[in-house]
Amino acid sequence: MNRFVELFCRPLPHLTGGKALLLRLLMAPNLLLAEVEGTGRLVRNASSPCIYAFNHNNVFESLFVPVLLIWLLGGERVSFVIDWMFGRLPLVGWLMKQIDPIYVWHKRSTWAFLERRRVKAASSSSRDECVRRLRAGASIGIFPEGTRNGDPFRLLKARPGIGSIALESGVPVIPVGIEFIAARRRGRMPLVGKIALRFGEPMRFERHRASVAASGGDRALRRRVAGEIADEVMLAISSLCGKSYPYTESEPEPILTLKPSMEALCPS
Repeated sequence: MNRFVELFCRPLPHLTGGKALLLRLLMAPNLLLAEVEGTGRLVRNASSPCIYAFNHNNVFESLFVPVLLIWLLGGERVSFVIDWMFGRLPLVGWLMKQIDPIYVWHKRSTWAFLERRRVKAASSSSRDECVRRLRAGASIGIFPEGTRNGDPFRLLKARPGIGSIALESGVPVIPVGIEFIAARRRGRMPLVGKIALRFGEPMRFERHRASVAASGGDRALRRRVAGEIADEVMLAISSLCGKSYPYTESEPEPILTLKPSMEALCPS
């Protein structure tokens, strides 16, 4: 089926008419620029929440990757963990609010009136909010690098938050690699370009949870195990996005840039 026919015919059972139309309009750039592999690994059951973990290359992804994921899930909401300042941007902030994001509040604002609001809101933990939503049956999306990484060859060191969230919630993590097809050839990350989005196998960390439970909840062990989980997730992402992860002894070889011969984004 033609992708642009699919754009207006694909069922979106989890959305109202207005939000479905908005999602279809926002999907137009993805239909031109994105190829997807591994969609069979998506979790489509709201009673089985998961954590989608992505590498993060540039600003383009901040809006259009969440749009693409929600599209593939038939309109099912996934709350992404994002910088609180995105929520204050004209139009972009309004669009982000449609997916009920989880804001991270640690960055300070130079605007006094915004800083007062940040300090007040920062009393709540984004990590705790992630765990609360996962236990309530919602899925979340997170970028473990914690910031945009324009290096076309290497991932940044993972922040341990994703490990803590996975330990506390007990839900699986689905690693997702985002590769800009031309980045390695050009030696730089483009602002916009064709991307390959690859979903990996769900990762479960029952052994890690059991070791922490057996220790009686030892805080030092919990922190160490959270870091180990974060590194394991980033290694999985590394194998999917073509970047290396040089922070563990078992770093895999990065995959070569793939030509867009993967599953069609909107299969017929």
